[in-house]
Amino acid sequence: MASGRDEEVAAIVSEVSDGRTSLLNVVKALGEYLTSEEDNLRTKGVEFLSLVLDRCPPEKLNRQSVRVLATFYCSKLEDTETIIPALKGLLSLSRLINCTNEDVPVIIRALFTHVKMKVLVQSVRLVVYSIIDNFMARHRDALKQMNKEFLAGYITLADGEKDPRNLLVAFAIARVILVEFDISDFVEGFFNITFCYFPITFRPPPNDPYGISADDLKHNLRRCLCATPVFGPMAIPVFLEKLTAGSPITKRDTLQSMSECFPVYGASLARSSARDIWNTLKLEIFQPTDTITSDMALTCTQSLVKTIYSAESRIEGDAETDIEGLAQDACEECIKILREPEKSQARPAIKVLCAFMSTTPSVARYTISKTAPHLVTLFVTLEDTASRLSDLLLLSDLIAAARDSVTNLQQSEVTEPPLLPYKDEVLGIVTTGLQTSSLRRPALACLLGIVSTKNLLTDEELGFVVHKANEVFQGDTNENDDESDTLKLLTTITTIAPHHVVDQTLPLLFNDLPDRAPPRDAVADRIKYRRVLTALSTLCQQPELFEVFMIRLTTRVELLCSATDIEADLEPRAAYAHAILKSIAQTMSSKVDEKHADVPKYIDRLVPRLFNLFIYSALTSDGGYVIATDPRLILVAEDIISLVTQCLTVERHQMFMVALFSAFLSGNVAGICEGQPKLPAGAALHPFQDSASTSLKNLILLFAAAIIAAPKEVSVPVPSLDGFLDDILKWSLTTADNDIQREAAWKILTSILNKHTAGKSMPRPISQQLETFASNRLSDTALTVPQRQQGVAAWVHICKALLVQSHPLTLDFADRLFGVFGDESIGWDAAKAIGQVVEPGDVLSKSKHAVIKILHVQRFVSKILPRIIAGANDASNPNEQISNLVALASLIKSISKPLYSQQMPTLIPLLLRGLDLPDESIHANVIDTFIAAAEGDTPEQSLVAEHVPSLISKMLKNSSIRDMPSMRVRIAATRYLAILPQIVRYDILHPYKSQVVKELAKVLDDPKRAVRKEAVDAR
Repeated sequence: MASGRDEEVAAIVSEVSDGRTSLLNVVKALGEYLTSEEDNLRTKGVEFLSLVLDRCPPEKLNRQSVRVLATFYCSKLEDTETIIPALKGLLSLSRLINCTNEDVPVIIRALFTHVKMKVLVQSVRLVVYSIIDNFMARHRDALKQMNKEFLAGYITLADGEKDPRNLLVAFAIARVILVEFDISDFVEGFFNITFCYFPITFRPPPNDPYGISADDLKHNLRRCLCATPVFGPMAIPVFLEKLTAGSPITKRDTLQSMSECFPVYGASLARSSARDIWNTLKLEIFQPTDTITSDMALTCTQSLVKTIYSAESRIEGDAETDIEGLAQDACEECIKILREPEKSQARPAIKVLCAFMSTTPSVARYTISKTAPHLVTLFVTLEDTASRLSDLLLLSDLIAAARDSVTNLQQSEVTEPPLLPYKDEVLGIVTTGLQTSSLRRPALACLLGIVSTKNLLTDEELGFVVHKANEVFQGDTNENDDESDTLKLLTTITTIAPHHVVDQTLPLLFNDLPDRAPPRDAVADRIKYRRVLTALSTLCQQPELFEVFMIRLTTRVELLCSATDIEADLEPRAAYAHAILKSIAQTMSSKVDEKHADVPKYIDRLVPRLFNLFIYSALTSDGGYVIATDPRLILVAEDIISLVTQCLTVERHQMFMVALFSAFLSGNVAGICEGQPKLPAGAALHPFQDSASTSLKNLILLFAAAIIAAPKEVSVPVPSLDGFLDDILKWSLTTADNDIQREAAWKILTSILNKHTAGKSMPRPISQQLETFASNRLSDTALTVPQRQQGVAAWVHICKALLVQSHPLTLDFADRLFGVFGDESIGWDAAKAIGQVVEPGDVLSKSKHAVIKILHVQRFVSKILPRIIAGANDASNPNEQISNLVALASLIKSISKPLYSQQMPTLIPLLLRGLDLPDESIHANVIDTFIAAAEGDTPEQSLVAEHVPSLISKMLKNSSIRDMPSMRVRIAATRYLAILPQIVRYDILHPYKSQVVKELAKVLDDPKRAVRKEAVDAR
């Protein structure tokens, strides 16, 4: 029984739990062991009882049992042979509900009397701390009643503890004692057993199984240091000593501890120690060893100032007298330094003053009352431009700090902006600075801080700032930074008072846009209108501005596209119209990203005008070149329509889809067209007819834009969905004139298949159509190679639609591609398609409401990759084997590293074989894969070490222009050569050093600069 085997303990516990015996019977049965004169038997008896007690259900121990066991275990603490199992028993008792306040003093006194912590191992000491911790959680009042007896005993018990595992519990106990107990007679004792650990220098051993970090210990100790104000007088000298003589890590720990302790230690101590503390902190700020420590010193200074001048410790009064002491002295010191703003000490001085701005309202008011007038006066008196520049930079920091000081206050604390009394003088020197090019950027930074401060400027003053910003933007400046800062300033104003930008800035910018497109040789004019369009796009995202922006630019595009004057060269006009449409698209994209509520209304105000422009141009072009039939413009219009329609409600999108299908399938364009020029009477749109012109067929891009953005709840308004999909697929392969038309048709097919076959089996008519298509277009060798290649491209889109929703037919459809791997005509195309299937696209995205299941790529790859690897190793059919290598290179390039990293040892030989294939894109994919796989690799665990000879040989060959015409491949190969020394041991690479250096010397003569740069880095 006293052997203590686990099965015996479990058996006894089971009997006690089932009521077949009682714990009292266990004690009786153990009697001779518990009192045996043999140390070994006595120890085993107590150990066995403690094991049973630990596993017994709490309800099996009544109040009487707990009291008897507590007395028994306390008596066993006197016995050095039974102290360890007795402590384990007491730990179990301390958790029980029937262990009451009456038992606590008995157990605690026994611990203090008989337990000598210094002779116990860590695990046993942890048991002692855990017993006290349990009592602290459940019987705190009983410990408080013991008061001095408990406090004196605990100090002795905890003194000298060093193990991090125990310290975490000890710090938690100490924190409660310091906060809730009366320690007035034991301040020094508790100070000694807490501050002796400061600062924490513990570093966890490698692969520490306990997971205790230095930060854990620091955090828990810091909670003790700041637990009581009575530590303050003794703590401050310790902190200052550590701050003066400590390492950077110690300094940071000290600064953070001081920041947390000051509010607890109180204003009185902070005031009396302020000068000594400031003198020490000042060194870390003005003579910093690193920026992190310097920033922490500033934070510590803020905490000190807040503590001294907090609302609880100061009576509001005159700002001048209210902050006598540290803040006043420090401000004077810093302002004295600012007399020479160009000196290096001015930067930390303004940081201190800015830090003061985020302390208390009274300190903030005093600080700015001294600093702002000083900097204004200094600017006026200084004649040196460099000094003025420094002065404005310092002022911009102060303004930003003043703004943030108000932003960070609670709503009830907000008063007038601190800068308000000085804004006129500040605005005066800032606007003066705008007139000098070298001062413009800091002046704009000042203005940005001013306008972004709530309730600082009046509406009239904001208009004045806009006027000044316009002058800067309109000036003959080539400073891109100034332009960017000006736009940032104006953009900020658009969120506060947009009407000023609408009334003042937009007319100037629109006036700068030419009515006619500049000719090809007018490079400066083209740069100018692009600059203006960029400015408009940046500024006009707010609803009030965007409406003006959209109307003006759309009208300008309509005029450009409908101009009747004959020009020999229409390309400049097309480029100008394209730039304007692109500007609208970029602005709309930003609005969609920001989820602006006004975007949906442009389904009525913008989209019909775009349809009208492009349909009119296609219907009236008579086969000649008309600007609005240019595919480049249609592609941008497609983006705009897609952005607007993806934000529509289901109901509004359904209405638009009905009108859209009526227009493109039945020719009734009135429902989607509006604006100038007016469509001819009776105009009908039939882009899907065989006889339709290329210009009309290109309009399918606009048709596709609205379809692919529709949610799955929007039905496709056609009599037969399978018939429509069949028609679209056939049209793309037999009637479409170019790739962009085919791509648009396939996007329609992809989107509808994804959204209308999700969560259910594919309708049989659709699946039969697709199976027939695969048989006819992929496997029919009677077709021409281009026809079959188009079939593969269409099949990729079909597979994508199913893959992202994890449709059960995905693998069956992908199998069709594997089925033609052995075909010499399209085997490689089908192989490359495997990687294209998993590539993310712009159609199947959440923004366009596609049905996407998580981990869809992982599921697909887990099934496909082993099949490809097996095929690449199977030499029975050489064509299929090579196609599998191509598929491997394509797939690996398209997926993330975690999906194939476990297979890299198997993949490397296959990828190396891929570098022998005569295809540049495959080479690029393989080398990019090697580069991606190298991330996180180390020389000690290199995956490629055994393949170094082959890798070096093939990379050198691919880096030479003699053997590799593709610049992309040459760059990648040369870059990988530079990576090899980081992931392969030197002794393995050394034999190839001279060869690599010699060959790279030839790459230095590559005609492309990007390749030469990589070669320099690699050498």
